[in-house]
Amino acid sequence: MANRTSPTVRRRRLATELKRLRKESGKTREEVADFVSCAPATITKIESAATSAPPAYVARMLELYGVDGQERDAWLTVAKQARKRGWWQQFNDAIPNWFTVYVGLEEEAGTIREYECEIIPGLFQTEGYIRGLMDAAPTLPPEDELERRIAVRLKRQELLTANDAPQLWVVLNEAALRREVGGRAVMREQLRRLVEVSGLDTVTLQVLPFRAGAHPAMQHGFFILGFAEPLDPDVVYVEYRTGGLYLEQQSEIAAYGVIFDHLRAKALAPDESRMLIKEIASQMERHE
Repeated sequence: MANRTSPTVRRRRLATELKRLRKESGKTREEVADFVSCAPATITKIESAATSAPPAYVARMLELYGVDGQERDAWLTVAKQARKRGWWQQFNDAIPNWFTVYVGLEEEAGTIREYECEIIPGLFQTEGYIRGLMDAAPTLPPEDELERRIAVRLKRQELLTANDAPQLWVVLNEAALRREVGGRAVMREQLRRLVEVSGLDTVTLQVLPFRAGAHPAMQHGFFILGFAEPLDPDVVYVEYRTGGLYLEQQSEIAAYGVIFDHLRAKALAPDESRMLIKEIASQMERHE
């Protein structure tokens, strides 16, 4: 169970609860905004977790909803935690706004299920591989921004060896293993890294081989993040070139859960996957 405290997760939890309390009280956003002395749009942003709620606003909202005593104190504590800065916020100039949400969720996730089509998962990437990916972009950022982006990705990898590391289950398409990013020497190092992390108790790594044929996730990769606290429902994250989608409807989460189950059923077992990774690394070495 994760003991990490992420302001992103706290903000999301608070938003869900405040929206629920408002609906149960029968109040409109306009009525709440009038009581709190703010704009209705501010209430909308708070309830959608688009912004952190000032504790003073939360106190007024709880008063309106009739929440007091220990329950009130508990939610005010959550509101204060949601206002704190996560480590990743010092890199805001190097992380797109849409991805900072993912990093905040990842920080406190108890389980992560991931399918990748073309690239090695970020939590497993070596520095050489990261540089190879970034060098392939149509336009390169300034050198200092590039270094900060690399620093963020390497910092995220500390999750793998944390005392409360999430349970990470990855299905990786064989294409990601065979596509040489950064050259053969870099790719061999990357494959050795995969073998290493696949031995961690908290990591399950399966390769979806070409011979598995068609499968239900041929369009894109995705992540399913799960949380220990019942008030923090699972989230599906799908990334595209200029942004990311956060899917939170139960039907969407269930649909991606079924897809992931099909993928891991078609994939090689962890031991077989490790053997294939080693074999591809050996092939690259022989052909140098």
